[in-house]
Amino acid sequence: MTDPSPAVAAAIEGELRLLDPVVRSSAELLATMLHPDFREIGTSGRLWDRDSIIAELTAPDPDAPRPGPLTASRMCGEQLAGDLVHLTFDTETRGLRSHRSSLWRLTESGWRLYFHQATPFTDDPFA
Repeated sequence: MTDPSPAVAAAIEGELRLLDPVVRSSAELLATMLHPDFREIGTSGRLWDRDSIIAELTAPDPDAPRPGPLTASRMCGEQLAGDLVHLTFDTETRGLRSHRSSLWRLTESGWRLYFHQATPFTDDPFA
């Protein structure tokens, strides 16, 4: 197996940072990592934009349901263009497993998450 390109390595590093509860709870950190045109299709099928996902993840309501810690596996990526990386990986949190796909775009301020989709699964046909 070869080492990932510097672009893929940067996207993987960014994705792993986004899984960190400290980053996920900070509007300032999230804002630096999410592209201004960020969009997400969540595990529920809900559509999110940058502002709505930051608000949801950093909601001050202590009674709001919070996602548990996320563990990632099988993360790999491919550089599709000089400024675009596609990552795929799986996560598990509180027994919920999801296949995930992310697009990272290079901007003047570095690599930022442009698009993310999570699809829940129960049986992994590739295991």
